[in-house]
Amino acid sequence: MGAFSSDIHLIDGLPIPLCSFRRAAGCHLFPDLATYGYCAAKRPTYYGFHGHLLVTETVIITGFCLTSANGTEREALWDFVPSIKGLLIGDKGYLSAPLKAELQQYGIQLDTPCRSNMQDLRSPNYLKLLQRTRRLSETVIGQLSERFSIEKVWARDFWHLISRLNRKLLAHTVCYWLNRHSPDPLQFQFLVSP
Repeated sequence: MGAFSSDIHLIDGLPIPLCSFRRAAGCHLFPDLATYGYCAAKRPTYYGFHGHLLVTETVIITGFCLTSANGTEREALWDFVPSIKGLLIGDKGYLSAPLKAELQQYGIQLDTPCRSNMQDLRSPNYLKLLQRTRRLSETVIGQLSERFSIEKVWARDFWHLISRLNRKLLAHTVCYWLNRHSPDPLQFQFLVSP
């Protein structure tokens, strides 16, 4: 599918909660690995993990990293650096001038949207293209959450958790591969019914 030869990659994170903040005191799963974290998109504080997803501009998943919930997205990014080159598009969680300068030494150009209090000198057409492209990673995360329940943790040990996550990522990739010749390869519902 040519995913690793792509020059454009998208990166985003997703919460993988074990339980909500209220029930965390009674949760005895993964005591040495899981931590408290905050999801800016969904707003709740949760106890669990944070997943980091790397996809191409053709929405093929090329990398996944699991960290504790309090880990930053910028730290997890370094797990993907050896396998990518070119343009890397992320959300505001990756906005950092030192990180951008350091990634350029590896041949990676990090591009993120600016915060509301920052002046953006890029053209409006480029910003629209950037936003539309960045939303592809959110579409993949939405599919993994809704169709494959990646945010649900039923595993009781770390090995089974990793196995379940890998199966869900593989299932998404297989669905994409089966649907790759359709006009919109992310429309998985047409694989089952016409």
